[in-house]
Amino acid sequence: MANPLLEPSTQPYGLPAFALLLEQHYAEAIRVGLAEHLREIQAITESDEKPDFENTAAAIERSGTLLARASAAFTNMISAHGTDGIRALETELMPELSAHEDAVYLNRALYERFAAIRPEGLDDESARLVSEWLAAFRRAGVALDDADQARLREINAELSRLGTEYGQRVAKGINEAAVLVTDESELAGMPADDRRAAAQAARAAGHEDGWLLTFIQPTGQPHLAVLEDRGVRRRIFEASVARGSSGGPTDVLDLAIGMARLRSEKAALLGFADFAELGVDDQTAPSVSAVLDMLGQLAPPAVRNAAGEAAVMAETAGFELEPWDWAFYSAKVRRDTYSVDEQALRPYLELDRVLADGVFYAAGQLYGLAFRERTDLVGYHDDVRVWEVLGSDGSGLGLFLGDYFTRPTKRGGAWMNSLVEQSRLLGTSPVVVNNLNIPRPAPGEPVLLTLDELRTVFHEFGHALHGLLSDVAYPRFSGTNVSRDFVEYPSQVNEMWIFEPEVVVNYARHHSTGEPLPPEALERLEAARLWGEGFDTTEYLGAALLDLAWHRLRQGSVPDDALAFEAKALTDAGISVPLVPPRYRTGYFQHIFAGGWYAAGYWSYIWSEVLDADTVEWFKENGGLTHANGETFRRELLSRGNSRDLLASFRAFRGRDADVTPLIVRRGLA
Repeated sequence: MANPLLEPSTQPYGLPAFALLLEQHYAEAIRVGLAEHLREIQAITESDEKPDFENTAAAIERSGTLLARASAAFTNMISAHGTDGIRALETELMPELSAHEDAVYLNRALYERFAAIRPEGLDDESARLVSEWLAAFRRAGVALDDADQARLREINAELSRLGTEYGQRVAKGINEAAVLVTDESELAGMPADDRRAAAQAARAAGHEDGWLLTFIQPTGQPHLAVLEDRGVRRRIFEASVARGSSGGPTDVLDLAIGMARLRSEKAALLGFADFAELGVDDQTAPSVSAVLDMLGQLAPPAVRNAAGEAAVMAETAGFELEPWDWAFYSAKVRRDTYSVDEQALRPYLELDRVLADGVFYAAGQLYGLAFRERTDLVGYHDDVRVWEVLGSDGSGLGLFLGDYFTRPTKRGGAWMNSLVEQSRLLGTSPVVVNNLNIPRPAPGEPVLLTLDELRTVFHEFGHALHGLLSDVAYPRFSGTNVSRDFVEYPSQVNEMWIFEPEVVVNYARHHSTGEPLPPEALERLEAARLWGEGFDTTEYLGAALLDLAWHRLRQGSVPDDALAFEAKALTDAGISVPLVPPRYRTGYFQHIFAGGWYAAGYWSYIWSEVLDADTVEWFKENGGLTHANGETFRRELLSRGNSRDLLASFRAFRGRDADVTPLIVRRGLA
């Protein structure tokens, strides 16, 4: 069968022809693409023409289209549908892709051509393209001598190998951690639909009877909030925190230590004190010390608030709490004190209605978008649904793919990927994917969301909007190709529409009766808004500060005992709270160890939240959910990608620099 990745897709918007793709096609297309891209770069560097923007910068942006097409489809498969075959290919191909990146950014001849481009006459986006390429060359090590470059290539290859292995072990570990319950009485408190889903999960995993309580990626597991049996809650909690650190084939502590050592050496080679300093070099944050200052200001009030919450729950429980009790008694306080029963809200949060009448509706009101499901288009798995996205004039903007259910081949968590990036230079329109891990209901049952899942649906669609509404010339700047401490900003802003009155009344209706969510339920949710913020902020800061601790280690100072280091790091940061473990521990911190996109940068979520909280205030001040407001946000931010300075885009939208006060108030840290 001909490999459909070797030629541009003939499907709408360049959607890969997944129905025709075989696993071996990915490897063939990537390797052909690697060789083709090197030939294209060689043609640029060996050109007799004097370097200019068109024959160098524009030429490099036009190059590598086959590689981009194949690697985008493949990396999506790794995270969304990582079969044994895909995992084997990942082990083979990721070091080759890493080596290719070095071949591009350590290419002195290519760097010299970029350095020779004269900026006179270039428009702002083109001038920024040249400066961003030059900065990337320098950060990658183009100025190193041959021996140091050779060592850097070795480090990058080994980091790629270790990161791939880390991700694969964690994926196996999350499946193996699932807790099997054989006595139904131990499921007291669990809703009937969740029990049926757990029974189905047990059968799918090969168990003749019982209920399998599957896990999500973070430390906290949803079942902890409803199960009345403390013994089962303890089993779940202990299985969760032990992932990746209890010995055996899924233990990843050796990999984490190895990566920390290599990253500290890499930073030293490149002239940085540590990997955290290297990591912040291309962010909007000015320095590691600025990040630490902000986190240090937030930690004490967060821990204090968490202690206050613990005291209230202990009084409710009548005994000293353990970590596996927190979610259960927090939910009880919400019910008893604020009359908020999250389980009672779920019948009003049916996935299809949330999508059509909530997420898509808000995007329509703000940006004039319409969504038409395309059942004629095939995704990479039967679970995947495809929508065509139309502008206010009815013209097609791109495709949105939704992949919402958990499965053994999907990694934990939630994320957005781009299969095709928007670019005026290449004439491409965006094709973006949202992935979540919602437990699959029993056949015939509705998909009812928790409040956390509801928030995640809106959040990830904010990333999708960033990709779908991109309007830039060069693929390097498209959509979410922005700095790590800015990328979460638009997605966090999109969460504000969840309980906007006009939006919530549209989607929050009982799945069987159609009755709207009672207004008093929203009032109670607002009254309870700050309950749990102490826990949430402390849990998050624990992970952010643990990440920085691993990446502020200098060459030669990385410890041998990962768990002892973790414990000391949390204590030293003033965030060691036994009842509130970090959201991610070293044994399952995929953000920083599997692929490393957030390595030394997990703090960026809260850095972005400063911009987000201030933006929410702007929307409120200017009338909320209006097309005029949406167009302003789209014009100055969503469409811009990285085509101009990111904080300049924020200032163009907000009219000033960001104010941290709205964040402090939002999180109850005043």
